[in-house]
Amino acid sequence: MKARVKWLEGTAMVGESGSGHAVVMDGPPDLGGRNLGVRPMEMLLLGLGGCTQFDVLLILKRGRARVTDCLVELSAERAETEPKVFTRIHVHFIVTGHDLSRKQVERAIALSAEKYCSASIMLGATAKVTHDFEIRDA
Repeated sequence: MKARVKWLEGTAMVGESGSGHAVVMDGPPDLGGRNLGVRPMEMLLLGLGGCTQFDVLLILKRGRARVTDCLVELSAERAETEPKVFTRIHVHFIVTGHDLSRKQVERAIALSAEKYCSASIMLGATAKVTHDFEIRDA
């Protein structure tokens, strides 16, 4: 896997993935940014959300669950001193569908968290990562 990050101006940069996609990142105005894009640490949190959602949906699909929507809400706390690593991350799933089994959703989230989600497992080496979920009928 490869990526590159090109500096634009100030603290703005564009990240380009090896798969050919681009995203703008920037710093906050108090550090010279113009708020043109997400912060790099926010990208890490978004990556975790995307990684675990991908896993959970794939596991549920393979189990023939009738999912119509899935939202992952993430909240994180960072250390107060440098390096300001994530110390706590909470991942909340809102899974919507038809006749979803609580046990099946719980299992999919556990498998992602413990076995498949590289981002979650990697960030879990420095942060306490917790998960919960709710199921909504479609």
